[in-house]
Amino acid sequence: MARKPKFKEIETRYRKDRQKNVMAVPGVHDFVIVLDHLKAGFNVAKILRSAQAFGAAEIHLVNIGVFDPAPAKGALRKVPAKFIDTFCGSYADLNGRGYTCYLLSGDGETSLTEIELPQKSAFIFGHEEFGSSFECNDFPEVKTLKIPQYGEM
Repeated sequence: MARKPKFKEIETRYRKDRQKNVMAVPGVHDFVIVLDHLKAGFNVAKILRSAQAFGAAEIHLVNIGVFDPAPAKGALRKVPAKFIDTFCGSYADLNGRGYTCYLLSGDGETSLTEIELPQKSAFIFGHEEFGSSFECNDFPEVKTLKIPQYGEM
């Protein structure tokens, strides 16, 4: 049975991959993934792999601490990442570059399948348990989308 890596090993891998991230090249599409206060040890690395697979331009990691990059299979070195302290900082960056921001939520206004998205779209994923870190009223330009689910969860 493989042993569980110690935090120091995880932190070392994280720091090395984060340093190599400066050489990352944007994917073929012009969309951005924003991970807003996700639990560092849970889905962050797997979402990085998906961002790479789907050709994301970049990914914003908002207030996410050290995580094990091993499950990302090198994606942290390949997808340009911005490490940002607050959602407000991420939003200001994206808004300044002409992105339309969409918060993915179970109770979103519109289904992802019912909307034509602009080329410069940013998709915000909130915390698994608590949702987004911001009040939607504070960012009225952020639209909410729901992703239809057809199977059991």
